[in-house]
Amino acid sequence: MRVKTIILRYFACFLLIGALLSFIYKHTNEITPFKPDTDNAGLKLADGFGANKIADNIGRARHIIVTKDGSIYIKLFRLVNGKGILFLQDNDKDGKYETQLAFGDYAGTGITIKKGYLYASSDKEIFRYKLDDAEKVIDPTKPEKIITGLIAGRQHQTKSIVLDNDDHIYVNIGSPSNSCQEMDRGLESKGKAGCPILDSAGGIWQFKADKLNQTYVDGVKYATGLRNVMGLDWNTQNNTLYVMQHGRDNLSSSWPKLYTDKQSAELPAEVMYMLKKGDNAGWPYTYYDPFLNKKILAPEYGGDGKIEGSKEFIDPIVAFPAHMAPNALLFYTGNMFPERYKNGAFVAFHGSWNRAPEKQAGYFVVFVPFKDGKPTGKWEVFADNFSGQAEIMAPKEAIHRPCGLAQGPDGSLFVTDDVKGAVYRIGYTKK
Repeated sequence: MRVKTIILRYFACFLLIGALLSFIYKHTNEITPFKPDTDNAGLKLADGFGANKIADNIGRARHIIVTKDGSIYIKLFRLVNGKGILFLQDNDKDGKYETQLAFGDYAGTGITIKKGYLYASSDKEIFRYKLDDAEKVIDPTKPEKIITGLIAGRQHQTKSIVLDNDDHIYVNIGSPSNSCQEMDRGLESKGKAGCPILDSAGGIWQFKADKLNQTYVDGVKYATGLRNVMGLDWNTQNNTLYVMQHGRDNLSSSWPKLYTDKQSAELPAEVMYMLKKGDNAGWPYTYYDPFLNKKILAPEYGGDGKIEGSKEFIDPIVAFPAHMAPNALLFYTGNMFPERYKNGAFVAFHGSWNRAPEKQAGYFVVFVPFKDGKPTGKWEVFADNFSGQAEIMAPKEAIHRPCGLAQGPDGSLFVTDDVKGAVYRIGYTKK
């Protein structure tokens, strides 16, 4: 009887210690309560929102993911001290995040977390790292290579990634071309017949999320006819992939007899697609004209700015002004923001470079209301003034350019900048 009593006491002590450690872990690792900077970090925000700059000068920050305790992983476009992934935490809860770990000897853009792994991309490969229960990388020196041998040209080489709920990973493989011309961006250069680029680029490829050393032969061309997709997200409401395409350039410089410089600055639209397996979005054969609200046959393939493109290609679900470079897409599922934001889409626009003679555009984050996986209203500017300039005539004038988006466990929104390497956190402040 005495032995049984002792065992029960030891067991009770064990449970008490476990509960105490759990309490300490929870309250030392939960995300810092949101408190905006007095100037909202220089941003202009939708009514009721505030912002603070939680990190700065960390390198060219591209995509970002936030862990369940509010720590963040960031993929760098260029290596800093030989490393391309940063892990940041706010251990003293002062609202500023400090770099705790730098790892990964490859640059790139894509990064995400799913089912106990951190996934990250270079321009040619996809890696994953095993995480512990706190979503910290267990061994940053030993990633598993799950995809290799992807093509990467001198343009549109970055690989954005997202996972679904069925252990698949989706990879953007951008086209190493503007419009699949015989001479890229050349004067009146015709399009290549059949556009051979499309066999290995210009689309979204689907692979297994847990199989090592996959190549093209292991993957599936999930959707094609997409010039370059930087922003993509999996909508859990309808279990569907959505992407933001970077539209084509050089209409007037390549086809001056058909397009004025003003038309070239305003065409084509940057568009959002809802993708199903087997979809074809039409690049390079068509582009979307937001003024005519039609797919238009590309001049490289016999178009004149008025002839409609084939109906075999899917239509976009949202159209934005030309050349604003959408670099991230995020469907908001948090509870911090007002109800109208629930399940809506945020898009980070990196900003244009080729809208001359018009002023350059973008350099902001926009919101699109959604319901049941479909847009329900017009897009609106949500966060602006990243550039720090009222008007931008060239990208080098922008102080900051939005690039990555992530949702924190409290529902706040994180935004990266890949000029100065700043990271912003946006929260709702009205009660």
